[in-house]
Amino acid sequence: KVGWYNDVLQPAFHLPYPDDTLAFVVLSTPSMFDKALKPFVNKERLKIIRDPVDQCISHHLSCVKEKFPDQKVDIICDYEILPNRKPKFLAQTAAHVAGAAYYYQRKDVKLDPWGKKKIYGVCIHPKYGGWFAIRALLLFPDIQVPLLEQTAPTDCVSTEEKRIELLEQFNFHWQDWRYRDIIEVKERYSEEQKAYFATPPAERFRLLGL
Repeated sequence: KVGWYNDVLQPAFHLPYPDDTLAFVVLSTPSMFDKALKPFVNKERLKIIRDPVDQCISHHLSCVKEKFPDQKVDIICDYEILPNRKPKFLAQTAAHVAGAAYYYQRKDVKLDPWGKKKIYGVCIHPKYGGWFAIRALLLFPDIQVPLLEQTAPTDCVSTEEKRIELLEQFNFHWQDWRYRDIIEVKERYSEEQKAYFATPPAERFRLLGL
């Protein structure tokens, strides 16, 4: 429910919907690269491609929207920003309140070793660890769900030591991917996919043969 999200954030970040409005958080799993992105790029080859992943996600979400011709469906993608440069929604907070992935933050560590350093939080999925992405929100403004019960996300990095290790790796060594394997995972990015996301955006077209 939108209210779960708004309840944990300052008013500046609130979504402008009633508290009981139904929303879905959309995640992409490791197989997205082969099952969605590559076929999309092959099909769209002759058209203008700006950001293949963003356009692929947008394409698939518009297909979802078409499945609900009688419903108003609002889509907010993770890359969309407001005129003041703030994101339109805080993806990790949304994933946490939806029960999709646990958002580990500095406040989840009792004995904080970082002093004055800025420490960013990160979501971990119980099945995919850090090998996933939060892509969008689907909102159904005309559907109110007052009786929907909130499910807590799975706390899969439950020890203090592991949480410190996770936040250390994510904040200071994120390029080496280690934080994504903080837990045992069922599936991870392929070498090809890792190469794609490790490549600067301007050079990714070459990797896709564009």
